[in-house]
Amino acid sequence: MLSDEKLISVKKLYAKPGKKISLKDFDTKYTGKQLNRKEAEQLLETGRKHLAEIQDKLYAHNQYSVLIIFQAMDAAGKDGAVKHIMSGFNPLGVKVYSFKAPNSHELDHDFFWRHNLALPARGEIAIHNRSHYENVLVTKVHPEWILNENIPGIDSIKDISKAFWEMRYKQITRFEKNLAENGTIILKFFLHVSKKEQKKRFLERIDDPSKNWKFSLSDLKERAYWDDYQKVYEEAISETSKEHAPWFIIPADDKWYARLAIAAIIYREFGKLKLSYPTVTDSQKAELQKARLHLMAENGNEKDKSQKKSKKVRLVTPD
Repeated sequence: MLSDEKLISVKKLYAKPGKKISLKDFDTKYTGKQLNRKEAEQLLETGRKHLAEIQDKLYAHNQYSVLIIFQAMDAAGKDGAVKHIMSGFNPLGVKVYSFKAPNSHELDHDFFWRHNLALPARGEIAIHNRSHYENVLVTKVHPEWILNENIPGIDSIKDISKAFWEMRYKQITRFEKNLAENGTIILKFFLHVSKKEQKKRFLERIDDPSKNWKFSLSDLKERAYWDDYQKVYEEAISETSKEHAPWFIIPADDKWYARLAIAAIIYREFGKLKLSYPTVTDSQKAELQKARLHLMAENGNEKDKSQKKSKKVRLVTPD
């Protein structure tokens, strides 16, 4: 079951708020012995059904919204995780957004603007494949990109100080705190893939014609900054993992385990919510009974009409 801590230890995946984390302390592969791939896929299939049931209740309850964020290095399996975990959900209540580099119109607003437009309504789940965190990750590795935002007082890379990044972490924390205080459940997942596994997946994309479209030379260029990215992820996760918006560091070398672990965390977090279907009042129950009687009467009326029609047919039938 997705709730079994012995099978999936969520505690080991949790980035404890207020603690400086090192990604080297977190596994990139499944190291347990209780599960194999086949068992994990069976558990995920069952888990999807349970998640779909909870999602239906979340939608009907119409009080909470859910924001799920995925961040990772290239080829870590974000798209596959979204596809396999959310496939059982009702699409009416789930929206998936994949954020690319901001365009000129988006750069004319603060960096939260385009993400605000993609926030979930009450009862809905929004999945952000990459998110507002790109503005303290890729831009920290490439600070020259900050200049495209045309921020007052930031006229050159020299103006982008340590204080600037600390300010951004605080802005993100305030942004997420405001969402949480207004009923948004925030879950943030970092898919932790090893450099060796990324190389393997890049080669698969190059060698397999059906996967060629997934690979870009820009992916290879960013791989050269691997150590820098590990550092900025450590800093961002350490600064922004909060009880109201926790980070979970998911071993991503084994896709089957990563998907199961993410599903288990979502399931357990949903379980903390007091969800229920709307209560039907006595007057509403009375209306339902009236509607039922009306619908049942239709059967009788249709039968009477059918009998009358049959009699008319017999009257005109020649001997």
